[in-house]
Amino acid sequence: MTRVDNYFANYDQLVSHGDIGLRQEALDVLNAGIAAADPGEATRRLIRIEGDRIFIGGTPYPLGQFEHIYVFGAGKATFPIAKALDDILGDMITEGIVTCKDGQKGTLNHIGMRLASHPIPNEIGMSASQDILDLAKRTGPKDLVFACITGGSSALMPLPVPEVSLEDKKKANRLLLTCGANIIEINAVRKHLSLIKGGQLAQAVHAEALLVNITVSDVIGDPLDYITDPTVPDTSSFDDARRTLDKYELWKKMPASVSAYLKSPPHGRETPKNLDTHRLKNYIAVEGDAACKGAEKRARELGYNTVILSSMFEGESRELGRSFAFIAKEVLANGRPFRAPCAFIGGGETVVTIRDGEGQGLGGPNQEFALGAALEIEGLNDVVIAGLDTDGTDGPTTFAGGMVDGTSAKRCRAAGTDPFSFIRNHDASAVLQVMEDIFITGNTGTNVNDLKILLVR
Repeated sequence: MTRVDNYFANYDQLVSHGDIGLRQEALDVLNAGIAAADPGEATRRLIRIEGDRIFIGGTPYPLGQFEHIYVFGAGKATFPIAKALDDILGDMITEGIVTCKDGQKGTLNHIGMRLASHPIPNEIGMSASQDILDLAKRTGPKDLVFACITGGSSALMPLPVPEVSLEDKKKANRLLLTCGANIIEINAVRKHLSLIKGGQLAQAVHAEALLVNITVSDVIGDPLDYITDPTVPDTSSFDDARRTLDKYELWKKMPASVSAYLKSPPHGRETPKNLDTHRLKNYIAVEGDAACKGAEKRARELGYNTVILSSMFEGESRELGRSFAFIAKEVLANGRPFRAPCAFIGGGETVVTIRDGEGQGLGGPNQEFALGAALEIEGLNDVVIAGLDTDGTDGPTTFAGGMVDGTSAKRCRAAGTDPFSFIRNHDASAVLQVMEDIFITGNTGTNVNDLKILLVR
């Protein structure tokens, strides 16, 4: 069987038990999903130099009209975009700064690269953000500015308002990531605690400069102001941020500085709702459902009847895992919605809600999705279910997700571990390691919506 590029560092371990052939095909499908969301290749299709002209999204611009070319950005899929621009533009780049996640491999010759922490921001990211803002303020009317801001920039590009310290911003971030809120609700808060997000970075760029956004979507529906929000107008408001804290009862849990600021922000701090006076071009190089499409195409090539169930899944991760398991049972029992071999593909951004009194182990949405499925498909043959965070890091872990079959829960119990207790304590990483069903990829170079698959043979 021909496989696409393998992203799984522990590939041999993952196919060492259960139905090896089915597991290999599942990994093949997942590999194809990641490969289809390659931002570097997408950028090379978007930007090219021909003679004395630069083509951006098919539109030609004379290079001679630009005095300087700048590149800045931050995010988990930013490096491949910056690398493509570095290769294409070379010495034409005047200056650049991008912030990537710790562990990012590779070098840039004409663009400075900083490595900062994610999902909780740190001082390195804050320092880099100030430098990026200063660079934006230096731009002039005849400059070309590329912004490669992708998912993860909320943590990698922190520049809190003076009233809120970085430590308090970190605490607020942790609360938002575990309260059950979706990314739209979370970012409405984060944008209004920042001096750079919500279009404020674009405001700092000279209004007559050509500002080109090249981004990768990791948000359902591809809303620009939630995937590259520092450089596009903001559709959210302080009222939206306050509604998030109301809905999830966070006012008393938040640091006092955060609550006080959101209740009574200084006059004039609202984020810009339009940037009509700026020259702004937006390009989503890779859309949020790209991994779903790539996985579906590969599954079909392997002979499966395929369907993308939805690219917009939200809600509790473990419950979606159970739902995928119920579909598998329906196929095996009744041949519905169609007969095996069949592949069901899904995408989106599910959550793990940690409620008061519950355990707080180590895990992430895709790991909890896989564990939820494992408990429902125990004993079933010819079924594999997997959940993958396409950037390679699921939640605050070094793992990318998990893949389970009908033997997973049994293998767990044989090792003396009760899988149900781990899901109750949100400790999916530990139990998936016991099962040897956990994904290790490292940084993949992309960051689109999560990818879920079910194969029934």
